[in-house]
Amino acid sequence: MSETPLAQIKPTNTIVFIADNHAYAAAGCYGDKAALTPAIDSIARRGKRFTNAYCASPLCCPSRAAIATGRFPHETGYFDNVLVYDGEVTSWMHRARAEGRRVVSVGKLHFRSGEDDNGFSEERIPMHILNKRGGTAMLLRAVEGELPAVGQWELYTEQSGIGSTVYQQYDRDITNNAITWLREQAASPSQQPWILFVSYASPHPPFLVPPHIDAQIKLEDITLPANYLPGQRSEHPSTVHLRHIMGTREIQDGDLLRRIRKAYYGLVAHVDNQIGEVLGELESLDLGDLRLIYTSDHGEMLGAQGLFGKSCVYEGAIKVPLVMCGPDIEPGTEEDRLVSHVDFFPTLLESVGVPLADADADLPGSSLLQDLPPDRPMFAEYHATGTTGGSFVLHQGKYKLILHVDYAPQLFDLENDPDEMKDLSGLPVHRDVLAAMIEHLKQICDPVTVDLAAKAAQSAKVEQFGGRKALIEEGALVFTPPPGKAAEVRKME
Repeated sequence: MSETPLAQIKPTNTIVFIADNHAYAAAGCYGDKAALTPAIDSIARRGKRFTNAYCASPLCCPSRAAIATGRFPHETGYFDNVLVYDGEVTSWMHRARAEGRRVVSVGKLHFRSGEDDNGFSEERIPMHILNKRGGTAMLLRAVEGELPAVGQWELYTEQSGIGSTVYQQYDRDITNNAITWLREQAASPSQQPWILFVSYASPHPPFLVPPHIDAQIKLEDITLPANYLPGQRSEHPSTVHLRHIMGTREIQDGDLLRRIRKAYYGLVAHVDNQIGEVLGELESLDLGDLRLIYTSDHGEMLGAQGLFGKSCVYEGAIKVPLVMCGPDIEPGTEEDRLVSHVDFFPTLLESVGVPLADADADLPGSSLLQDLPPDRPMFAEYHATGTTGGSFVLHQGKYKLILHVDYAPQLFDLENDPDEMKDLSGLPVHRDVLAAMIEHLKQICDPVTVDLAAKAAQSAKVEQFGGRKALIEEGALVFTPPPGKAAEVRKME
């Protein structure tokens, strides 16, 4: 039986917009009344909305490394926000540039350094990890244990509301630089299709929002997660440990949580405004056909499971928005099959007419511009802050397995329990499903071997940076600053 022939895809100039920390459902095109996202919604309306898109790892740097390389952390060794992309593994940017395509980034990349050859033709106002080192405190998980975070709880509970941060000004600089670059292309068109990668820092905390945007978000439209209160949320040991390490206190004040979420939605609207400015400029420029893609590097728990941030493999952290439009994409369509950020490597190369190389034959992803297999699974993994051992995910059909190296597994029926409130792993009726999914996951990678490799790499970095005591004295990075801005570092207790 012959394989279905691939569709002929028109090579086309492509713009990728990526936000930081944008939860899957927090967009109008996904049915959220509170979300003011007309620009993102317009991309979905003109093209395709993916309802089951996932990051490869729920933390900035390992997620972005997977987007670049098309490979999971266990394949590359880019495990956390210190062991980050350094250009050593071939990226889709390298492949496209080698074939004569211009590949330009504007904004946050969160790689090791702009001094590395990351594959871009040009990086404009790039944001990389701090001093080529990043948040070194998270490495402590691999030695004698990670210390509880300082300042993370306050970041959400005390710095959410009306105001501004350096991130929002950086976002505006990103928009202005992207528009300038597009004007340059319109004035001097390229003979080959190009890719512009526009990457914003918001809606990352602190959730401080300009007054004119805050006024547009209605508090009564903000819903609370179904599983934030004790008795509703997960008390799995991995979750309890993450709350401890992140300094997360009991979330019982619904009014406070609603205000935090309202501020978050304000930053989502801010990012959408930036994208809208770029889309508005495109209407006045002669750039021919364009493909537009929007996604986020990971999600945000926003109180679900009693958690803020990401750093876990629950749906709120690993599921992401993904919409795209342009030639060969039917307007107003929806894709329910499971897709992953590792699919970006073949997708973006096909978008600009660059074939995969022989060395790419074992890439786990598929082009999103082609028909996808109906039963493809989703895999993700996590090896960073807030964990004692690696966590691995296999999602296939309605079931989702979370396999923890240090703890009992979790099994959820996402079709009937999308909020992951009922762990089925201990029920005899699901014993065969659990066993089959564990076996399937182990065909992708061996969790124990990968966990040991991640910890060995992290331990080596601890020694390289002077040992455990030196890292504790160095302090904890609250969040990565944009170019030219000072970092906020807290003393660890």
